[in-house]
Amino acid sequence: MKKTLLIILGIFIFLLVSLFALPFVFKGKILERIEREIASSVNAQVYYDINNVSLSIFKRFPHISATVEQFGIVGNEPFRGDTLVHMDKLQVDFNLKSVLFGDIPTLTGIHLDGGSLFVKVLEDGTANYDITYPSEEDTVVESNFQVAVDLIQVKDFDLIYDDRSLQYFMALGNINLEGSGDFTADVYDLPIKMEALIADIAYEGTDYLTNKQFKGETTMNIDMANMKFAFGEGEFALNDFLFDMKGFIAMPAEDIEIALSFGGKDNTFKSILSLVPGIYTDSFADLKTSGTMDFQGFVKGIYNETSFPAFDVSLNVADGMFQYPDLPRPVSNVNIEMQVKNETDNLDNTIVNIPTFNLDFGSNPISGRFFLANLKSYDMDGVLQGKLNLEEMTSIFPIEGMELKGLLDVNAQAKGRYDSAAKIIPNLDIKMLLSNGYIKSTDYPAPIDKLNINASVINTSGNMNDFLVDLSQFGFELEDEAINGRMKINDFTLLNWDGALNGTVDLGKILTIFPMEGMKMEGKIQADIQTKGSYKDVEEGRYDKLNTRGNVGVSSFAFSSADIPQGIKINQAKADFSPDRITLSQFDSQVGQSPLQATGFLSNYMNYFLKEGETLKGQLSLNSSKFNVNEWMTESTTADTAALTVIELPKNIDFSMSVAAVEVVYDNLSLKDVKGNMSLREGILRFSDASMRTLGGQMTLNGSYDPTDLSEPKFDFNLNLANLSIPQAFQSFNTIKAFAPIAEHLTGNFNSTLAFSGKLGQDMMPILSSLDGKGLLKIAEAALKDSPIIQGITSLTKLNDTNTIQFKNLSIPIDINNGVLDVKPFDVKLWDYQANIQGSTGFDGTIKYLINMQVPAGKFGTQANTLLAAISGNEVSESTIIPVAVSLGGTYNAPKVGLAGGNSIENLLATALKSRVSNETAIIQQEVTEQFKAAEDSLKRELKLKADILQDSVKKEADKKIEETKTKAADEAKKVLRGLLKPKPAKPDTTRLD
Repeated sequence: MKKTLLIILGIFIFLLVSLFALPFVFKGKILERIEREIASSVNAQVYYDINNVSLSIFKRFPHISATVEQFGIVGNEPFRGDTLVHMDKLQVDFNLKSVLFGDIPTLTGIHLDGGSLFVKVLEDGTANYDITYPSEEDTVVESNFQVAVDLIQVKDFDLIYDDRSLQYFMALGNINLEGSGDFTADVYDLPIKMEALIADIAYEGTDYLTNKQFKGETTMNIDMANMKFAFGEGEFALNDFLFDMKGFIAMPAEDIEIALSFGGKDNTFKSILSLVPGIYTDSFADLKTSGTMDFQGFVKGIYNETSFPAFDVSLNVADGMFQYPDLPRPVSNVNIEMQVKNETDNLDNTIVNIPTFNLDFGSNPISGRFFLANLKSYDMDGVLQGKLNLEEMTSIFPIEGMELKGLLDVNAQAKGRYDSAAKIIPNLDIKMLLSNGYIKSTDYPAPIDKLNINASVINTSGNMNDFLVDLSQFGFELEDEAINGRMKINDFTLLNWDGALNGTVDLGKILTIFPMEGMKMEGKIQADIQTKGSYKDVEEGRYDKLNTRGNVGVSSFAFSSADIPQGIKINQAKADFSPDRITLSQFDSQVGQSPLQATGFLSNYMNYFLKEGETLKGQLSLNSSKFNVNEWMTESTTADTAALTVIELPKNIDFSMSVAAVEVVYDNLSLKDVKGNMSLREGILRFSDASMRTLGGQMTLNGSYDPTDLSEPKFDFNLNLANLSIPQAFQSFNTIKAFAPIAEHLTGNFNSTLAFSGKLGQDMMPILSSLDGKGLLKIAEAALKDSPIIQGITSLTKLNDTNTIQFKNLSIPIDINNGVLDVKPFDVKLWDYQANIQGSTGFDGTIKYLINMQVPAGKFGTQANTLLAAISGNEVSESTIIPVAVSLGGTYNAPKVGLAGGNSIENLLATALKSRVSNETAIIQQEVTEQFKAAEDSLKRELKLKADILQDSVKKEADKKIEETKTKAADEAKKVLRGLLKPKPAKPDTTRLD
């Protein structure tokens, strides 16, 4: 017996050791299999650290578990750099036998602990989750995973779904989910539990749910063959609002079949209050409440492009009351009956019925009812009545730091139908009166006082032409400064108006009383405006029938915000209004650090403000003593270090502007005495006769800046440059550094006429590979010193040992095509020798030049004398001109200098002297030039290919940057999730690829 026990114990120990060792023995094989499957099936960048991968057979024996930490997927184009998913810790379980001995590894479990998923769908339907290779690709190996998952666990996960094709947005945080079942079966039950924070759910720009806690537990019956998902007994909750849901959703084909019923469960009035924004706070548990609530409904039918399911949703609240624990007055007598139903498959037949709606704010009752027969003719019947003593509001709601007074009286009735074709609207009798309003903030010593509003909307006949909106009184006072206004609008078809605004408002005081985060504002606005007219006249351009007159003045105005950190100051401004234009008679301002004065006028302003698609026209005269363009072209307030960014120009503005500035700072240039004309039309800025002093000379500019395609902004300029400093131009212009690097070692001035065009990068710098241009460069006198090209030529030819060349009266024709500067042949004197130079410089710095020099044979010293002595006759002598062809390649700072054709000096002299005897010199020179042109053409073809690739890359980067500006909703959601959720340990950058 003892021996048997020892044998059994030995076998057990052996098996235990084997189980420990098995993951390590087969780790390489398993990881190799996983990587092979990823490479064959995933069209994305998958990142993980092999050291963060572990295997265990004990976590879910008899399954083997692979765990990876800090794992994620980053998309390829057009989502390059976007993290689709990041997982703090992912565990997947496989059937051990299938991994080691089977042809198909079987996945049996998924466990996710921490991470995030960002799903993005573009307007054209392209989705970032579509990362599998197309099945028709011949090079793709079919994936061999078999799914037999029986357990899914998710903890502390975030999800953002941004579908721009549907204008749908959802952000969920802290998702915890667990489900288990036989996933291999066609029909199976899936018990599932889930909880999450609903940060935002929005559709077509409307937020439907924000900052709500969701919990749910149910058993789903899943029929994969018929794509039917049924919900059994379960419980769901939004905040403290409990409900159940039963039924199914099926998608057997294109249609979606829905049969769901739902209803409140063990709810009180406090449950529904938990869904009201601003009430569900940390102190919600202490809120005193009473009353009952009932909620129920169903959705049943087919959903497709032509059909909508029938539905019926009802809510009833009886004898509701709530009171904050530290405040003396409650909201009581809350009674609500509401039903929204549609018994057909046409959404237009929806009925909304609220027969009962009443509540008391302290001693102030509010009551009403509303009925809407359909969504076609909008037959309605509604009433809303109530009076509010605003002073009581602060004893009902926790309004900190604010004292309110005044009486608000609302009496509204609407009955009838809306039919725009028949020019019928409901009968309306709506009156609102706010008297003796008073708002006092603890942040400012004086109140907004004498706040009075008297408004009414009347239509007794139902005809559109009897429609009347009468704001007969609007006004308030703040420290002896008053603002008063009135506006009357009649005839719903013509929209005739008659209004006025008069008074002064101190914006700084208003912002102190009603602060806005990240915004600073001060200054006064004085207004005296009377306006009378008809929108019909605006539409048909009968401006002579409009009567808008008066003026608006601004003084000591200052504004800054997160979007405009540079700030804007208006010392004094005055605008006079007339029916056809706004005349700006005075405008003294400082935009950022730049003083700016302006005069002029705006026209078509009524159309622009009242009608979509209209253009605001104007003529302005702008003057500045020093204008810094850089601080308005960067995303940072530090203009010296921040990169410039593309400026988008509005397409609905048509301005003509004359500009005069003592100095303009743009990039690293200081432009003096700037004068000229600009026009902004259809989103394109054009310059004409713009002149300025810079770089020691004068510049005249005509051209345009076109950012209509933000990913590929374009420019087209004609320049006339006079007496500009060559060294300063080299330091200031990247294009000169790229195409004329020789300017680094040149002294002197130059003149030029140049027409060039191209594309700008997102940093507003020219994309060199896109440039095209043509012009003439003139240099009266210059010196080239310490150039590596001089050193290369002197070292090769031994013709001169100086490091300086003087130039006079150079005229160099140039062409730029696809980022290649093509220098046409021009004559120049190199030291004492006549020469002709031609060639090209690429945008990448490569050079290819041919220098044909005419050198007397005697200048070559003893080498030439020996050859001369060997040649009989008088055809050659020391004065015989030897053509020396020098080729330049490589880059300017690392030139490759050689004799054309690969000759040595000795061979060159021998061949040249003999060719003189046989009169073949011209033929030899022609052959050298033809060989050079062939090599240069080959280089240009290579540069063209490189330019196309580079421009395509720049375009993709630009598209990505523009796309990033469209993901603000997702970025904001991420911020909200970070703010609402409990702090987590810092994680590495999920887009990093090791």
